[in-house]
Amino acid sequence: MSNRSEKLGSSFRDPSGFIFKRDGKLFRQVNLSYQKEYDRLMSSGLYKLLTEKGWLVSHEETKEPPADTALAYKVIRPQTVPFISYPYEWSFSQLKDAALLTLEVAKQALSKGMILKDASAYNIQFIDGKPILIDTLSFDTYREGALWDGYRQFCQHFLAPLALASMVDIRLTQLLRVYIDGIPLDLADKLLPGKTKFGLSGLALHIHMHANLQKQYADKPETGSSTLAMGKAAQINMLNGLTKTVSDLKWEPKGTEWGEYYSATNYSSDSLKLKGEIVGKMIDRVKPVSLWDLGANNGLFSREGSKRGIFTVASDIDPVAVEKNYLAIKQTAEKSILPLVIDLTNPSAAIGWANQERDSFFQRGPVDMVMALALIHHISISNNVPLGSFAATLASAGKWAIVEFVPKSDSQVKRLLATRKDIFPQYTEEGFEAAFGEYFKIEQKEKVPGSERTLYLLKSK
Repeated sequence: MSNRSEKLGSSFRDPSGFIFKRDGKLFRQVNLSYQKEYDRLMSSGLYKLLTEKGWLVSHEETKEPPADTALAYKVIRPQTVPFISYPYEWSFSQLKDAALLTLEVAKQALSKGMILKDASAYNIQFIDGKPILIDTLSFDTYREGALWDGYRQFCQHFLAPLALASMVDIRLTQLLRVYIDGIPLDLADKLLPGKTKFGLSGLALHIHMHANLQKQYADKPETGSSTLAMGKAAQINMLNGLTKTVSDLKWEPKGTEWGEYYSATNYSSDSLKLKGEIVGKMIDRVKPVSLWDLGANNGLFSREGSKRGIFTVASDIDPVAVEKNYLAIKQTAEKSILPLVIDLTNPSAAIGWANQERDSFFQRGPVDMVMALALIHHISISNNVPLGSFAATLASAGKWAIVEFVPKSDSQVKRLLATRKDIFPQYTEEGFEAAFGEYFKIEQKEKVPGSERTLYLLKSK
């Protein structure tokens, strides 16, 4: 076994400890500076309470050598998260549920004499369809009268994007891709409708008034938060008020063609069922452990993987489709499936310090299998991506691929070409097989009954 370790860029800012990898395994070093707080977390009953509720990842203490011996107190091995996702990839309800969990964890911490010292949305991940806190070192000892250090961060990471999505436009959550520490409150103050500024509403207090106070105290550090105090009861009242404000924010998933795609497609119900059976048999042939369904819509065919216990990331460009997928998961308590908002023509990039804090979407692969069903015409015709380039991307993302070729004779492709010149002479079944043949071996080819489409099972070369 090697002692060579790789520190992860996502945790370098925290003086309490950091995440590192060794021999493909993930560990967290707890630094000596956090010894008192870590011991209190474990002895107070807070760790036991939160892990039993499924609100905090569990961990085991190990004898693993630390990555930085001079700083180390302990090395722990946390519960594995099957896929790291980011708040700008979540649907509205995913972000909302993550916000509500953060507030509940903060309340429970106060009940045990501790406080949640930050409120980063990046500290939340999704396991088995539910949000969970992954940062074991997010807790500090509560000091009577101290303000909640995570308040500003909560408002920027959660409240501002949720309010903008609910009251202005769902696409504004994508501002989180630009502002890695959350949407600035002065920007949210300008973008939100005027009605939210008046009265005693939560948004008036926690966004508009908060933004104005930030401006007032920006150049007056001596009169900042250090002179303010808030008792525990007042802090709990504030957390309860934030919970109500977040709970009251709504967004109705409607208004896009992809949100109702399967009710408008030229597939019959029998064809959809038979297509699912073919996809399922192809999956059974390969038996992947991990799967990405690219362009998954509401996850109809993603479930051919997840219902077999295969961890499946179901990504789509459309926030309506992804929201519906997540709501279905909540309703049926599904596991092994994670819906995400991903635009494949502009997927999540590596961002943060030195572009190393948050990995790009494709850096979080590869996986055993990728699926691209009813997607190729949108990539290659709507977005002018050459077939060979698409094939190369899929080959780099997965060892196996299931790809559906949709010919020009298909009504969906005809609709795409109705308003533009056909400049795609290579977009034929023969052209597809030639382009993908550079990167894959065709293992199986099967027509989708009741359509002109073809499903391919491909193995990367």
